[in-house]
Amino acid sequence: MRGRMFLIHWNLGEVQGLAKGFRAQGWKVDFEYEDGARAGKQIRARPPDVVVIYLTRLPSHGRETAHGLRALKATREIPIVFVDGLAEKVAATRAKVPDAIYITTAGLRKTLARFARPR
Repeated sequence: MRGRMFLIHWNLGEVQGLAKGFRAQGWKVDFEYEDGARAGKQIRARPPDVVVIYLTRLPSHGRETAHGLRALKATREIPIVFVDGLAEKVAATRAKVPDAIYITTAGLRKTLARFARPR
C-alpha cells in the first residue's frame, strides 16, 4: 500500500472513478462527495497521509472543508492537495488555505509520491 488518502470531490460518479484509479496505484482511498463536515469527521477519526480535494466542482465547498481542517489541531498538519479548477477559484482558495499544494492533474502522481509510504 502506498498510503492512505482521503479524496474529496463533489460528484459521486466522478469520485468513484478517481478513487478506483488511485486504488489501482496502491493507495487506500476513502472519499466524500456530499458533506464537508462529514469529511472532516472521517478525517479526524482516521487521519490519512494526504487529503486530495478537486476544485472542478463546487470549489467553495472544497475550500471551506479544507479551511475547517486547518482550524483543528488534530488535522492541521495533514497535507492538503488541491487539484485543477478555474484560475479565480484557485486564487480564492489559495487566499483562504495558503499552506496547501495547488496542482493540475498532470502533476498529481508526482506530488502524491511525496506522501507515499516506502514499500
